[in-house]
Amino acid sequence: MTTSALPKNRQQLILAVLMVCSLLIWLDNTVLSTTLETLADPVRGLDAGPAELQWATGAYTLAFATLMFTAGALGDRFGHRTVLVTGLVVFAGASVWAAYAGGPGQLVAARAAMGVGSALIMPADMAILMWTFTGPARSTAIAVSSTSAGVGMAVGPVLAGVLLGHFWWGSVFLVNVPVVVVALLGVVLFVPDFRSPVVRPLDPAGMLLSVSGLAALAYGLIRAGQVAAWGRTDVWAPTAVGAVLLTAFVLAELRARVPGFDPRLLARRAFGGGNAALGLLLFAVSAITFYGAFYLQGARGYSPLEAGLAGLPTALGAVLGAPVGARLVRRWSLRPVTVPALVVAALTMGAYGLFGLRTPLVRIEFLLLVQGLTIGMVLGPVTAALVSTLPLDRAGAGSAVTNTVRQTGSVIGIAVGGTIMSLVYRSAIEPSLSDAPAPVRDQARISAEQARHAAEATHRPALAHAADDAFVHAMHVGAVWIMCITLLGAAVLFAALRPDRKPGPIDHRAPTPHEGTHGKTKRNAV
Repeated sequence: MTTSALPKNRQQLILAVLMVCSLLIWLDNTVLSTTLETLADPVRGLDAGPAELQWATGAYTLAFATLMFTAGALGDRFGHRTVLVTGLVVFAGASVWAAYAGGPGQLVAARAAMGVGSALIMPADMAILMWTFTGPARSTAIAVSSTSAGVGMAVGPVLAGVLLGHFWWGSVFLVNVPVVVVALLGVVLFVPDFRSPVVRPLDPAGMLLSVSGLAALAYGLIRAGQVAAWGRTDVWAPTAVGAVLLTAFVLAELRARVPGFDPRLLARRAFGGGNAALGLLLFAVSAITFYGAFYLQGARGYSPLEAGLAGLPTALGAVLGAPVGARLVRRWSLRPVTVPALVVAALTMGAYGLFGLRTPLVRIEFLLLVQGLTIGMVLGPVTAALVSTLPLDRAGAGSAVTNTVRQTGSVIGIAVGGTIMSLVYRSAIEPSLSDAPAPVRDQARISAEQARHAAEATHRPALAHAADDAFVHAMHVGAVWIMCITLLGAAVLFAALRPDRKPGPIDHRAPTPHEGTHGKTKRNAV
């Protein structure tokens, strides 16, 4: 089916269905962040170590990031509704598998399968939106759709807290199933099967290189945190192999006649720079979220529900930030709004370096509100500006480029952020272990969670206090690095959105009703 003027009420129903599909992905991500502390518990969870928790998060994002461009091409070939339905079914089945995982290894595998489902859902979701709406209605639909992220961020942690307070940890994954059922009913009843008139070849070589390269790179980075050394062969070798494979992937895509992931798009200053800035932002968000989950529940001793409620200001800020940012961009253009917002977001992440074991909750809540507001002001407007430049006949694969860069940032953010935490924590806890028995020392070196359990089992309250202090110190060091990465993203965005001084300057404001949305006008020429 080609794009057509669907009735307005049909368009609204389609948008509602697509928001449910997007909500599913964001709901799952935020639910897991609240569950990490429980999964690390030897009694209530799976006794998962830091590296296993990094992989439980990273395996999902890895599959998500590396399969999206292939999923976009599948949608263009076989129909985006077909791919969307397939992704929802895979996601539901993998959620059941994760709920009943018998160990950390099974959970990691199930999370990877969930990532496959998400990779099928996201490009199809965006492509259907692009085909359904035209003109200024498309930018509005993208902005409205982005609010599902804020809703997922708000509902997910609280829902996880309620479920963990009454049921076992697997319930946080089973909750995905009824959401999938609602989404499937909506897709079947209201969504036409849009597909591209141009059939493009699939890209199995590119998919293999990207998956293996990113997996090897993530493995090396996470392994460094496990062994507390960069010079070991099992650290630098997979990291180097990953970098080589990813380089080969880019070269292969450049030589392909019809690439599934077109790196040439990233060579355009605004499009490439904007995506790079979003990738760095998602790097920082994933890392600081990883820290926050352990800070609130582990170091501060909050219950999952209390931690979920404490995170609500971030979600509220993100929900408000997207429309506020879009309105300000229409008035002042993209650069003067999003760059300062990204700088403020960086400072809020660096402010985690000021958090302690007795920091008043009201200060934390205010900081999280500002953080969510500024992140929303960046993600929504910049994503809308980038997506609106994509050719309609490559909507699925084109939007996958943007999503792949962002999810790759998340994968590396989790790996690097977790590794920094492990290395600094291990160094900080070591002086407190001199008089502890060898088994206690070995357990305490793994993580602060393991140290607390060892302290409780051996009646060593001083060890628990030392573990809390070591974790907070590690979070402080990591927060500084995360702030620097986010500031780098702001600098990249500032340079990418620099006005063109040649005749016919590029204006990065949202398109007006008299302008096209396919990248053919000066205002959209990214």
